[in-house]
Amino acid sequence: MAITAQQVNDLRKKTGAGLMDCKKALVASEGDFDGAIDFLRKKGQKIAESRSGRDASEGAVIAITSEDGKTGVIVHLSCETDFVSQNAEFVAFARAIANIALAGKYPTVEALLAADMNGETVETRITEKIGTIGENLTIPNYVFMEGEHLVSYIHAGNKIGVIVSVNGTKPENFDNDQAFFKGVAMHTAAMSPKILSYKEFDAEFIRKETEAFAEQIRVENEERARLGKHLKNVPEFVSKSQLTPEVMKQVEANLKAELIAEGKPEAILDRIVPGKIERFVADNTLLDQQFCLLDQFYALDDSKTVGQAIEEFNKDLSIATFKRVTLG
Repeated sequence: MAITAQQVNDLRKKTGAGLMDCKKALVASEGDFDGAIDFLRKKGQKIAESRSGRDASEGAVIAITSEDGKTGVIVHLSCETDFVSQNAEFVAFARAIANIALAGKYPTVEALLAADMNGETVETRITEKIGTIGENLTIPNYVFMEGEHLVSYIHAGNKIGVIVSVNGTKPENFDNDQAFFKGVAMHTAAMSPKILSYKEFDAEFIRKETEAFAEQIRVENEERARLGKHLKNVPEFVSKSQLTPEVMKQVEANLKAELIAEGKPEAILDRIVPGKIERFVADNTLLDQQFCLLDQFYALDDSKTVGQAIEEFNKDLSIATFKRVTLG
């Protein structure tokens, strides 16, 4: 029987399948709409079974928030090839799933997969999409967040998604605060912090990392010595959690003693020491700079840390938490 363009278009709108796939499904089902949907579903299931073990390391990461900034989701829809991940239809499909997640406020990926998407579950629609694309598709990462003020950012062609949760913003400052923290979200995407603050570190982790950093510098110094280059100082500390008041008091005393030994007048020490203390802290908080968002030097202004940038912008604002999802 003849299949009309309207029938193909209606099936495409219903399933999101490609035009040729919709036409083939309608021909196979002899024009029966429900039969065509079933055809596409079975095709997807068959391909899904055959490709379920294949690596799906590409895809799209979509991070979005509600209009009032109180709710946010990050959906990572994976696929096998970069060719598919850059396809506008695939990205639109991932965004459609994210919109469903946001509207339904689904707390888990299981709940999202069971949610309705044009008369079928999200999971069924993904299976159908597998049938039309011919690649393994999954949702390996899903984040649902609620907060006082959430700011989202998508980086590097849908490769990284970030949501930052901000406390203290007022409705009248919403747009201005959102613009600033969009920059913080951009930094988070680029610099890959793992936790918010050094205060979250475990003591044993710090101990092991201190040893690792010291050994790394010692090995590097061996090569620098061989090349006749200036040797780096082996750090005694790697985190602010180690820089207790007692430690800093001793550091200040040592710095003053060194300056006096260099012949600096005592009258000018208070002008010199603060800068040297800042340098000491920067050199002895390498672990914080690697892992902690607030302690990293801000990508948009590396003269200050992210924490300092936030305090300068508005001391009444703070980051409650953040989430970062990447393809890798």
